[in-house]
Amino acid sequence: MGINSGEPAFEIPGVLWRRNPAFNAVPLVLDSPHSGSHYPDEFDYRCPLPVLRRAEDAYVDELYEAAPGHGATLIGAVFPRSYIDVNRASDDLDPSILSGNLPPGLNPRPATRVGLVRRHAQPGIPIYDRKLSPSDVLSRIERYHAPYHQVLEETCAELQAVFGAVWHINCHSMPSHGRSRDGWSDHGDFVLGDRDGTTCAGEFTEHVAGFLRGLGYDVRINEGYKGVEIVRRHGRPHLNRHSLQIEVDRALYMDQKTLEKVAGFDRLQADLSSLIGAVAKFVRERIEVPR
Repeated sequence: MGINSGEPAFEIPGVLWRRNPAFNAVPLVLDSPHSGSHYPDEFDYRCPLPVLRRAEDAYVDELYEAAPGHGATLIGAVFPRSYIDVNRASDDLDPSILSGNLPPGLNPRPATRVGLVRRHAQPGIPIYDRKLSPSDVLSRIERYHAPYHQVLEETCAELQAVFGAVWHINCHSMPSHGRSRDGWSDHGDFVLGDRDGTTCAGEFTEHVAGFLRGLGYDVRINEGYKGVEIVRRHGRPHLNRHSLQIEVDRALYMDQKTLEKVAGFDRLQADLSSLIGAVAKFVRERIEVPR
């Protein structure tokens, strides 16, 4: 990747892309695992596509697109989370969705709607009209899930090797639960998740929360969204690798039924660009000077 790479974006077609720092690289990595909207031909879903697409974190990769201009690295999935969810463990699979035995190495889990491979687009709306073959699911893991985590891991490891530490932000959006009379969402505008302080140093979480609150947003910490597989796997603060999940209320920037951007999109995108700049400054103040 290079410290001041200037390299063209790296990609695995149909799987992911990585945009490297434009200049003055810092050990800051952002990833958007759920904004992919390229539906593989082999998906063969049977529910209406508009309903299925509501599972996407639509436009989240665009909201954070300023990251390379601040010296950060940005990674995004191309495939949809409804096909396979990289924010779930590779064995978080309901065996009842399969037509045969679980593939080797996978452990049976309780029935779940939002595991590695979803059964329903929404409650009462199944995605498939059949069971999936174990080989199909194993192929999804090998072709999409494993490469995504490998690229994220290698990117963070390379930056940490140069700078002595790395900070990672896992970017998501959350369905709006309605807004009260005073304008605040039931779950806030943002929810930051660090799995109760286990995936990053507390000062990182508090810095992000404080900056967003300074912009006037209602920010909660570990309320309903504590972080799932990505921050669990990549956050190792005792090894100077810090990983924080950010959820933003979709009502701030899009119509949740039509998936169209609303007037607030530009303001939110500008505010998140400012956030990235502030985090990049936070990181620069804590890193070793590369040799």
